[in-house]
Amino acid sequence: MIKRTLHFGNPAYLSLQQNQLSIDLPHLKSLGERESKKSIPIEDIGIIILDNQQITITHGCIAALLENNAAIITCNQSRHPTGMMLPIDGHNTQSERFRYQIDASQPLKKQLWQQTVQAKILNQAAILFDRDIPSKNMIHWAKSVRSGDPDNYEARAAAYYWKNVFPKKLDFFRGRDGDPPNNLLNYGYAILRAIVARGLVCSGLLPTLGIHHRNKYNAYCLADDIMEPYRPYVDEIVLGIIDRGENFLELGRDIKSQLLEIATVDVQFEKNKSPLMVGLQTTTSSLAKCYEGTVRRINYPIMKNFDTRKSSNFKADED
Repeated sequence: MIKRTLHFGNPAYLSLQQNQLSIDLPHLKSLGERESKKSIPIEDIGIIILDNQQITITHGCIAALLENNAAIITCNQSRHPTGMMLPIDGHNTQSERFRYQIDASQPLKKQLWQQTVQAKILNQAAILFDRDIPSKNMIHWAKSVRSGDPDNYEARAAAYYWKNVFPKKLDFFRGRDGDPPNNLLNYGYAILRAIVARGLVCSGLLPTLGIHHRNKYNAYCLADDIMEPYRPYVDEIVLGIIDRGENFLELGRDIKSQLLEIATVDVQFEKNKSPLMVGLQTTTSSLAKCYEGTVRRINYPIMKNFDTRKSSNFKADED
């Protein structure tokens, strides 16, 4: 079952009553209790976003959410995600999976990173292809990625992708502190990161120990690794907002609402389709099996079924 993503952008009092999230919205009190007081089963919640400085949440409510494998995201005064709480115990064989993950060899990590970069580049190529932007070079680069990506095809593909994916009139440059629509991308990626981190914990893995990212100050290195092939799904939502002529200069309520739909976007795997939050569980579960040695590939979604076996016949476009 797809878990719900809840966003609270106004003052609210959140508590636990009979295993239900009890929601009290004081700004709607004049409309009566039917509008100002709601309740949602705790087990239905996957992610909860606290996006107002006047939200109160009880400790019992926090504990119940975490016990049901929900992720809690807090936002700062600028309404950007700034922190996250995840459950400690997310899987019944967690200690065993921790050991497999910790003992993973460097060659295995390099092979997993190779697969991750290939999947990311192919999904970026799918976005370009659907927008009638040359993408044969991207497919060629994806096929050329070696174990550990020593040739840094990820960066080469990213440079080409960001230079071409947005309309030329935007003169877009990708940077965390850059001009809009970077603000939309940052927000969407933050939500995606939380979904990935939650999926990793539910699969009994440590989000901290990455296969490529190694920043000692980063508590979510593995989440940052595994989210890479999923980033184009956020890009697709942002591109849709721009194509429809919506105001993307500020993160308004409607824009945030669209970005929060990332959890329910359909993603296509080799044999089935599922909402992104469910699909991520497929990916993280396959990663756990890679660590155990029972499978050899991470199961990532495919936005378009490019036949990379034929990609060697493509002539790469200019960088």
